[in-house]
Amino acid sequence: MDPVIVVGAGPVGLTLALALARLEVPVVLLDEGTGAEEHRLARTAVLRPDTAALVARLGCAELVAKERWTAWRTVRRRQAVRTAPFAAPLDGSGAGQDASPPPARERAAEESPESGRAAEVVAPVHLPQHELTRALRAALRVLAEASPGLVTLATGSRLDTLEQDAAGITAHTRHGTWWRGSYLVGCDGPRSTVRKLLQVRFPGRTAVERHAVAALRTELPWPGEGLLHRSPPWRGADGEIVARPLPGGVWRLDWLLPPGRELVTPDALLTRVRETLSGWCDGAPPPYELLDTGVHTVHHRLARRWRVGRAFLAGDAAHLIGALGTQGVDEGLRDVGNLSWKLGLAWHHGRGEAQRLLDSYQAERRAAVGARLRGADQALPLVRATDGWHAVRRTVVPGTVRGHDTLLTDSHMGRGPLGGPPVHARSPLTPPVAPAGSVTVDTPIGALVTDVPVTAPDGSAVRLRERLGRDLLVVLVAPGTAVWERRHWLRAGLMPRLAAAVAALPVRAELLVAESYPGAAAHTVLLIRPDGHLVAALSGVRPGELYACADATRGGAPARDDATADDGEAAAEAPTAETEATAGRR
Repeated sequence: MDPVIVVGAGPVGLTLALALARLEVPVVLLDEGTGAEEHRLARTAVLRPDTAALVARLGCAELVAKERWTAWRTVRRRQAVRTAPFAAPLDGSGAGQDASPPPARERAAEESPESGRAAEVVAPVHLPQHELTRALRAALRVLAEASPGLVTLATGSRLDTLEQDAAGITAHTRHGTWWRGSYLVGCDGPRSTVRKLLQVRFPGRTAVERHAVAALRTELPWPGEGLLHRSPPWRGADGEIVARPLPGGVWRLDWLLPPGRELVTPDALLTRVRETLSGWCDGAPPPYELLDTGVHTVHHRLARRWRVGRAFLAGDAAHLIGALGTQGVDEGLRDVGNLSWKLGLAWHHGRGEAQRLLDSYQAERRAAVGARLRGADQALPLVRATDGWHAVRRTVVPGTVRGHDTLLTDSHMGRGPLGGPPVHARSPLTPPVAPAGSVTVDTPIGALVTDVPVTAPDGSAVRLRERLGRDLLVVLVAPGTAVWERRHWLRAGLMPRLAAAVAALPVRAELLVAESYPGAAAHTVLLIRPDGHLVAALSGVRPGELYACADATRGGAPARDDATADDGEAAAEAPTAETEATAGRR
């Protein structure tokens, strides 16, 4: 078959190209630029543990390991920042300064990742976006050199025409080059050419929030700790300042701007920097080096369709998101995790058998992002609680106020429920009826599995997330196997029957053994999708039920009913309460 064409070489496009190439799917990556990274320290990304693990197993483990300790301290010691004298308490607990070191297991997981392997990621990661892009490009180059012809990187290639037919899709660039592909994915940002050529509408809200941003090198009283400061007294008006640490003594500072189109001049930004540093350092600002500045505008938009024939949208081309714990790059990487394995199956096994599988990308991801947008839009008025720009003195239960502040803190630190991994409970790929022998574990069906240690059939000990991205995973919970020699437990008990059942599945699957899994009894069998979402939990070896669940996961089972098939579209139809006419279109 022809390669998959990926349009756009930002973090999402590069990650998708890497994920597909690792599935042995040839890729053409159309990069409008020259391939050089623009160094912007004021443009950073916050990755949650699931997306950081995705980046790590695609060849960027060293980057994630380098950034993780700072991110861990940001979360671990936030309590100490909350009780600092210049900031209003965020949870009212009055707890003391928690400067204790991390537990040994977490410290070992973060400080000593094994060479060449994705170590356990237990906290959000905050890093400059250009460093993420650079690491992804380097990993892609290594893969391309190891497998010539697998990856074609075309720089200076601006798309201007798309043509689809029954056999494939053709992309034309302004330099007169035609590229033929089996599928095409537009990862080309908020002004996506792919989306416009597909005539997909992009309704939503413009300028939900605006922030002035500065990256500077300095010393603050809380090395390695993040800070949310609401209503600073030196500004003369209520506002919000966030400080997040980056490696090398660099900080990113964000000031929430009042509604409207306030012009952020260089002089005004320098005044903000000096006032903030003076306020945090008892009136004497420390020496600082201003490295980068900018204005970050948060838009909330959701494309009406994420799939048109053989063309798909991902990342900012499909959604714009960013308030209250919803991170744009983070969600774009989840698009990649969801779509890559489905395109891999379709490419290797034929398009005719994969229509429901490919349709499930829009049903799952659009519904998830739409729910996040609605949740953020509903929470923002409560969190901000403003009358014009001056804050209303809220007469609500103090605990509610603390909850609002916690929500804000979590959003800036990459935590909280609004930006967490989605649960695909009503996915078209979920078995229409719970199979016989189903059992309940702590992970709901459709949710992301817990990253437990597992043993592969070759005897290697790994973490579960390291095995994601390629095949279905079948995990047997078998207490005691960790102390047995592999030659004993591989031929004992349920293993021979389970191995035979796995070999007979309609798609390739890998059999793993776990000493334990949260909420699972001994001899529980878990079926897990390549993107880490739980398909089924069965009691013992049930070849027929296991086969049916695997068949449903590849899109082979019939839909449950028309209403369910429409749920994903209906659930995400409107990201806000505004109508499309009043929200505007792009």
